[in-house]
Amino acid sequence: MFYRTAGQFKTSYEADHALFPVRQDAVLLGVILVFAFVIFPLTASEFAFRALLIPVLIYALAALGLNILTGYAGQLSLGTGAFMGVGAYACYKLVSIFPEMNIVVAIALSGFFSAAIGVLFGLPSLRIKGFYLAIATLAAQFFLVWLFQKWAWLYNYNASGAIQVPNIEMFGITVAGPRATAITQYYFVLCVVCVITFFAINITRGRIGRMWKAVRDMDIAAELVGINLMRTKLMAFFVSSYVVGIAGALFVFLWRGAAEANLFDIPLSFRVLFIAIIGGLGSILGNFLGAILIVALPVIISSVPGAFGIPVDSAMVEHLNIMIIGALIIAFLIIEPHGLARFWAMIREKFILWPFPH
Repeated sequence: MFYRTAGQFKTSYEADHALFPVRQDAVLLGVILVFAFVIFPLTASEFAFRALLIPVLIYALAALGLNILTGYAGQLSLGTGAFMGVGAYACYKLVSIFPEMNIVVAIALSGFFSAAIGVLFGLPSLRIKGFYLAIATLAAQFFLVWLFQKWAWLYNYNASGAIQVPNIEMFGITVAGPRATAITQYYFVLCVVCVITFFAINITRGRIGRMWKAVRDMDIAAELVGINLMRTKLMAFFVSSYVVGIAGALFVFLWRGAAEANLFDIPLSFRVLFIAIIGGLGSILGNFLGAILIVALPVIISSVPGAFGIPVDSAMVEHLNIMIIGALIIAFLIIEPHGLARFWAMIREKFILWPFPH
């Protein structure tokens, strides 16, 4: 059996609520980490780092932040792109005003600026919910992008209106800017994503996560059992916006290298939302599965026909990408609303029972 659970007994509450109740899950995670930290850096090309590995990690982190708010706390948001922009512009101003500041500190602090803005625009969630809350966050999306364009101080009065990432060193190694190598940026992003994912797993499995799920399932019942709705909802907006803000800082400083205000417009918000939906709302693993699919899909569409000698231009790739993503969203919402994470859970259950049918 692939997942042989015989002999794995639980003799305490701590063991029953362990992060890896089945030993094979820990082994599988170890294999994935070996591939991420050792195999991929040794075998991947510059194109693979820039077009696949780094964007998968950053988009997965952004989807993780959205999933905390929507999947766990049940608060709809369409302003993820704008909150990523707040983190990116905050990090840019921090490294501009304090050039000697460590890039890790700047990225960590930029998340607090995004979290503060997220809490501010999350205040309407105390009175409205559902579709009306989504419209409120959409208004935040439009307002913040307009602010990025009109407030010249944010981009240091640059004539182009864009922010340019300078060369930033850490321990003598250039980690951001034109001189930074792809593998260095990959390792930096990978370490940040691993730390925040570990934090998200623990917070969603603990008391705060149970409060979010109670509010998501039925907020009136949650309030009747003593959960403070205001504090719980605003805490969800705070944590979610903090993670999204860090993803925005990584998005510009460790991948794009430069950005204009329209980069954080509504298409970016929908892209992160699609990743969360296809991966599975209320799941940590689903964010990474959805990001792998969404990021790799255009590369697959452009490379597979070429391997068979079928020419496909860039415009056709873009159209096919949009059509396939739309079809996948509809299919997942109808067939399996819990997304790719649920498919993996079903496969895992089959592995546990194999070779027996049930």
